Parts: sequence; C-alpha cells; structure tokens
Amino acid sequence: MKTATRKVASRIKQNRIEAELTQQELADFAGVDRKTINRIENGHFSPNIETLLRISVALGVKPESMFVGI
Repeated sequence: MKTATRKVASRIKQNRIEAELTQQELADFAGVDRKTINRIENGHFSPNIETLLRISVALGVKPESMFVGI
C-alpha cells in the first residue's frame, strides 16, 4: 500500500474511533457500504474524492485534514 493511502486510511479510522462510530454507522452517515469503509481503513481501496468528502462530512472533519503532512 502506498504511504499516502496508508496515512489517509489511518486518519479515517482514527477519526471514526474518536467519534465513537462503528464502521456501519460511519457507512450509514456517509451513504456508502460498510465494506467500503472496511476496505478503505485496511488500505485495500483508495477512496475517490466524492467518497472522501462524504466520509469527512460524516466524521465532522475538514476533508483537507486527511492530507496534512502527506
């Protein structure tokens, strides 16, 4: 897995845990499948910009915060 993908995946998971959400809850709020969240967090799938925006909104974070330091 590429370093940038790994960092984004890690930040999504960290933000989800801090928000005390399950993968299913995040998926429901973001309007994506739970398997998509799982694949992203495990680095098997790199989200497109629309999916990343949906996840960011669901987590209540700015999308650009996913990329700080990358």
